[in-house]
Amino acid sequence: MNNNKNMPDSNPKILIVDDDTDLLELLTIRLTAAGYKTEAVQSAEAALNYLDVARPQLVISDMQMSGMDGMALFEHIHRTQPTLPVIILTAHGTIPDAVAAVQRGVFGYLAKPFDSKTLLANISQALRFGPGAAGQNEVSQASWRKGIITQSAVMEDLLTKAGLVAEGDASVLIYGESGVGKELFAHAIHEASKRRHHPFVAINCAAIPEQLLESELFGHVKGAFTGAVRDHKGLLQLAERGTLFLDEIGDMPLLLQVKLLRVLQERQVRPVGSVQSIPVDVRIISATHRDLKAEIAAGSFREDLYYRLDVVALTIPVLSQRREDIPLLTNYFLSMFSTRYDKNINGFSPEAMEMLVSASWPGNVRQLMNVVEQCVVLSTAPLISPVLVHDAMHKEEEQLVSFEDARKSFERDYLVRVLKITGGNVTQAARLAKRNRTEFYKLLQRYQLDPSVFKPSQG
Repeated sequence: MNNNKNMPDSNPKILIVDDDTDLLELLTIRLTAAGYKTEAVQSAEAALNYLDVARPQLVISDMQMSGMDGMALFEHIHRTQPTLPVIILTAHGTIPDAVAAVQRGVFGYLAKPFDSKTLLANISQALRFGPGAAGQNEVSQASWRKGIITQSAVMEDLLTKAGLVAEGDASVLIYGESGVGKELFAHAIHEASKRRHHPFVAINCAAIPEQLLESELFGHVKGAFTGAVRDHKGLLQLAERGTLFLDEIGDMPLLLQVKLLRVLQERQVRPVGSVQSIPVDVRIISATHRDLKAEIAAGSFREDLYYRLDVVALTIPVLSQRREDIPLLTNYFLSMFSTRYDKNINGFSPEAMEMLVSASWPGNVRQLMNVVEQCVVLSTAPLISPVLVHDAMHKEEEQLVSFEDARKSFERDYLVRVLKITGGNVTQAARLAKRNRTEFYKLLQRYQLDPSVFKPSQG
């Protein structure tokens, strides 16, 4: 009887490698009973022969075998089929051995005798990222959470909660530092929900000036203010029947907090300058890196809005709190960028991987992704060296603290938004930005922005 309710119809195939015939038979029985297809071989050499003619979705191998051992088998698989996950079983394992194996890219490392539930849990996690994982049903686990790469118990618990939350329409508030993947989680909840066929719309409340944020969220009618040359649908309308993700909600001005609260209470939005309200059917997911209870105490965030948004709270841990995910994420990004840049790279050297695992990662997963991308771009060898990792991490840290680059990016985005609102009318845009026309023109020239591009079409 198959008790694994989450097993997909196309049962995954697992290759089992062990020179102990009794254990080989036991594993085959257990995994077959769990609904998996199995192929059992008694040596790493036989496993390689099998891999030449067929591709399983997971390899489970003993560590110590006559001839080629389990780690040597893994190294071969990692070079030739880098996305194929491998779980190593050992009767003589130590914690340093396990850490070293994970650092090299082994998905799981279990000491004998192992608990069947633990083994099955490791298998389930591994199959989410192995070959063929994407070929599942539309709302399967691998589908809605495919962008979230983890083997962390904390993250798995969080994803379980996210899956349960997705079944309803309750508002969700996601806490976490910059770069941990708050928008990724929000999008995953949307994809797992009944709203997945409708828009997912995201906005960063901290990145838009107050006078523009109101129009972006609620929309405006023609003539609502100087420069409003046509009706403009807000994001609440654009997200109709879907999900609106409000990133950095803690930075939303108090006046707009009042208006958002009214929308949540009445399920209607009134565009700026309009006397009529428009019904909206939108799920709100918000996120912040701030302590909103502290902000409430300080008077900068409304308590009534907080309780509207914080029906369900999810806190994403920083990367340094789930270091077991670093090798997995690193290899995932390596495969992605190697394909993108057409590079033949087998992996990171053990020393390079150790640097990555032990780093502090103030920029979290986003910083790790950037570091891996730079290493791939600059690598001229099949194995990425510690020198490349060191240089990439140093550069990334510099980028993180570059205020000038952040200011320039903000200025350009601001100018684009103002031009959109005013339909490319420079005089009106300058007035809205509270700058004189000459100064505003100089800003446009600095960022090579052509106002005519933003003028409404005559057709």
